[in-house]
Amino acid sequence: MGVAENFSSFCSELLVSTTKRTTIASRREAISKRLNKDFWNMDNTTSGALYVGSYGRNTATSYISDIDMVFEMPFSVYNKYNAYQTNGQSAFLQEVKKSIAKTYPNTSLKGDGQIVEVRFSDNMIFEVLPVFKNSDGTYTYADSNYGGSWKKTNPKPEIDAIKYGDVIANNNLRKLCRMARAWKFYCGVPIKGILIDTLAYRFILDWQYKDKSYLYYDYMSRDFFEYLKNQTEGQTTWYALGSYQQITNYDNFRTKAKSAYDKAVAAIADATNGYEWSSKQKWREIYGTRFPN
Repeated sequence: MGVAENFSSFCSELLVSTTKRTTIASRREAISKRLNKDFWNMDNTTSGALYVGSYGRNTATSYISDIDMVFEMPFSVYNKYNAYQTNGQSAFLQEVKKSIAKTYPNTSLKGDGQIVEVRFSDNMIFEVLPVFKNSDGTYTYADSNYGGSWKKTNPKPEIDAIKYGDVIANNNLRKLCRMARAWKFYCGVPIKGILIDTLAYRFILDWQYKDKSYLYYDYMSRDFFEYLKNQTEGQTTWYALGSYQQITNYDNFRTKAKSAYDKAVAAIADATNGYEWSSKQKWREIYGTRFPN
């Protein structure tokens, strides 16, 4: 197979399977119905739930095991727990945990920090962030750490930015994000998923071949790794696409990006010289065994 066929096959391998998507949807529905019953007094409705994180942005890969979702709560609940003298945030998370436990009594649950974690027997984890919607579209959520506080998050503009970028880049942005996650997973790269999506977004909107397709994915890989390795040395703070929320990434991913860039350059050279098998082995050193052999 040539470059286009190899990268097309690889990108297909990275898609979340229909079976896994069905399981995720079923669990989201069950959690949402329970919370709507207990907090909104509404039966058989899944309203108020929103996928966020990589699954919500549709940049997750088939490796995904953690599903992030927010669930909107009535503001009367905020008023109740905000009136607590000490750490009403912790009490609030415990109430949400008890509600979900009615539906999943034999599932491992933790209500701590900012989320309620629901761990299933197949090791899939739902991280449920109960929130209160503000008039500006942001969400307020509970943080039980250090005595308790209320904080804000704004995931919807991040989802919208990825949608916009993918359209502008001829449906190449999300595929680049997934390929970068495969590299992160296979090579143990210390970079957060939201930072991958943010840097991929910034890179691809200015990339000269963003309107091309799989035939240019070897160049896209090479050029994105170059972009990553050239991130300002010592920089640990970036601002997320869409929301401009602060991202901190203290670990240095540039060294592994430099290694991936060098291998990508060599893989392209091998393919140009007719050494297709050698080229594919170098891509597999970057992206793992889901890249065609």
